[in-house]
This record gives sequence, structure tokens and C-alpha cells, in this order.
Amino acid sequence: MTAFDLTKAQNELQQKNPRIILRTALENFDNIAISFSGAEDVVLIDMALKIRPDIQVFTLDTGRLHPETYRFIEKVRKHYKIDIEVLTPDREKLDELVKNKGLFSFYEDGHQECCGIRKVEPLRRKLAQLDAWITGQRKDQSLDTRSDLPKVQLDSAFSTDDKKLIKFNPLANWSSAQVWDYIEAYQVPYNELHEKGFTSIGCEPCTRPVLPNQHERSGRWWWESDHKKECGLHVDNVKK
Repeated sequence: MTAFDLTKAQNELQQKNPRIILRTALENFDNIAISFSGAEDVVLIDMALKIRPDIQVFTLDTGRLHPETYRFIEKVRKHYKIDIEVLTPDREKLDELVKNKGLFSFYEDGHQECCGIRKVEPLRRKLAQLDAWITGQRKDQSLDTRSDLPKVQLDSAFSTDDKKLIKFNPLANWSSAQVWDYIEAYQVPYNELHEKGFTSIGCEPCTRPVLPNQHERSGRWWWESDHKKECGLHVDNVKK
């Protein structure tokens, strides 16, 4: 396999459709995986399996997900007959947080510490084993943090001095409507919470349904400022 030319890929892929971006990613990296949590990610799984049936898929179990989300993970596993690696938090770090601050400290001091333990640390462990990963991020999910989202990038948050990690965002230019058009057209499984007013779905204590005409991520960490709502998985999106 030849060395991956990031600059060339960025120039060539920026206006390409998701299938071409996925094909490029899977042809250039053997050690690559799809991060799965929401509707966009299942669209990518549906597309990727037509290119590489053995694509790695992983998901984060924070221990605080909705019951519907656990059922959704199992629905996707059975529908596509794939293995889904379920990542969990470090028990000692989680025990210490709960012992010292209780189960709902994020309502008082922000979500970053809890997300750091329940999401970021398990993700960091997984990404250390990969050369590249694929996400379902879209530009219009957040004008504050994702408006400049490229189709492919160096993941500055999880790269190290010894190893550079590449991140692909094939759906960057898609709208929510395009995602749901695909889901309907190809009968892709989705989280039943979407039928209850939820648009962007995270942990149960930190997610609520949105009202008509509200932005899709307004139901995430609603007690905090509307700006820079990232849990740390895509912290490189936050403008310095």
C-alpha cells in the first residue's frame, strides 16, 4: 500500500459523493473502522458493506444510553449480520467520578468531564489501534463547530507524535433530509427515538426532544450555552 497523500485526497474528494469517499478510504486503509451511534452512521455502514463486507464497526456504550439506543445497536447488528465492537469506560475512572460527584455532576459543572471518561477515553483506546476512521458528521449539524468540516482530515485530537490518524467524513455536505431520504429508500434501520421528537441522540440524561423549528442539536446538553456543543469526540472541530 502506498503512503496516503492527505493534501491530494482533500483536493480530490471535497466535492465527491459519499460512496466515492468511502471507496477511497477503504481502498487506502486496511486498518480502518466506522464509528457508529446515529442515523448517519448506519447510512455509512449500509454503503460501506457494499464495498467491503468485513468493515470494522464500533460503538460507545457510556452506560447512560436510552433503552431504545441499546435496542437500536442490536437491530443494526442483526440487520446487517455484522460484529459491532462495543467500547465501555474505564471502571476505576468511572467509579471515582461517581463516588466524588454523583451521577449528575454534568448539570452543575458541564458535560466535558463525564464525556471525557465515558466517551473520549474509550474512543482514544480504540483509535490508537487504527490508521483511519469514518464518521457520520455533517456540516449543518453545528454552524459553530462543523461548518468548515472537510471530507478527509488529519485528526489532530487523536494523532500522536508517533502515529498520524486520518478521519473521513463522507456525509459532510449532506443535509438531514438527504440522510433520511436514503434511510427510507434503502430501508436502513434507525433509532425509534426519532419517532418521539429526538433528532440528535446522546446519553439519556443529556438528550431531549426538540421543538418544531429548533436546530437538531438543541436537544443536546440543553442547560449549557448553544455554542461549541462537542463532547470531545470531535474536539478538533472547535475553533480556537
